Amino acid sequence: MRVAVFSTKRYDREFLTRANAAHRHELTFLEPRLTLDTTVLASGFPAVCAFVNDVLDQPVLSALAQQGTRAIALRSAGFNNVDLEAADLLGMTVVRVPAYSPHAVAEHTVGLILALNRHLPRAFNRVREGNFALDGLMGFDLHGKTAGIVGTGKIGTIVARILAGFGCRLLAHDPHPHEECLSLGATYLPLPDLLAQSDIVTLHTPLTPRTYHLIDRDAVAQMRRGAMLVNTSRGALLDTRAIINGLKSGQIGALGLDVYEEEEGLFFEDLSGRVLQDDVFARLLTFPNVLITGHQAFFTREALTAIAETTLANLSLIERGEPCPNVVTSARLVGS
Repeated sequence: MRVAVFSTKRYDREFLTRANAAHRHELTFLEPRLTLDTTVLASGFPAVCAFVNDVLDQPVLSALAQQGTRAIALRSAGFNNVDLEAADLLGMTVVRVPAYSPHAVAEHTVGLILALNRHLPRAFNRVREGNFALDGLMGFDLHGKTAGIVGTGKIGTIVARILAGFGCRLLAHDPHPHEECLSLGATYLPLPDLLAQSDIVTLHTPLTPRTYHLIDRDAVAQMRRGAMLVNTSRGALLDTRAIINGLKSGQIGALGLDVYEEEEGLFFEDLSGRVLQDDVFARLLTFPNVLITGHQAFFTREALTAIAETTLANLSLIERGEPCPNVVTSARLVGS
């Protein structure tokens, strides 16, 4: 199958090319992000392969369909950037990678927690400058602290397992309690109760209409004062302006982000020679108790291998007209 691969980086080409040896699709790698203006690059391609910040709204899908595209292969687990209702109406098949390496994201989450708590970026920079003073670097023992895990799917459950190893008390919020989390001693609570009791709150829930701005002004007010908040899931789970107000007031004691609600055109690009145009993001960078990474939690060799292999296997099943377990449709949004 001929596939137009958008938002291609060097590592995408490397891992997809290697995995394609078993599938023999005709891959055309395109550096630009998929937007309405770049749909012309996919003209005549039966399939498009897209990433998290590619635009797959109704106008884009309509343009692709008119050009002959019938399959959208997401090389990600999330599908919040796709208008699934439009895809269904256009007869387009959308597939995703539901689980590539939950360990990658879970481990990155805990890395952010440790780095924030022990002020590792600040300590690193001080030592490089010959400053070995410890003032301002005090953290706390994770042992005995209460960690609230919002969303206990595969990633959230692994986070629970790791934090249990540190000796944390575990709280959880999820409409479907996970047996392993329960066996680790996690107590499932309504979100306001979890926020009120947690020293650390970490988010591992998909972005749906129900979870959009899950942590808003009211939720920030419900948090234990000075608590740490970490988000490695989807940026729009947070109302960023409410988070900034929480940081300014001290209600939020530390913030770790690997995602940002307006990251399109920002993350995955080298903007080091330019002035950032996003004033909200620039404001976040001014806080000494904020640590941001550029959507790299997934970025391990194991995860990229799994993403490439599953993406191409999805396309092979579509090409052969066989059922694919990773299809997503608008029916998934019912009740979201």
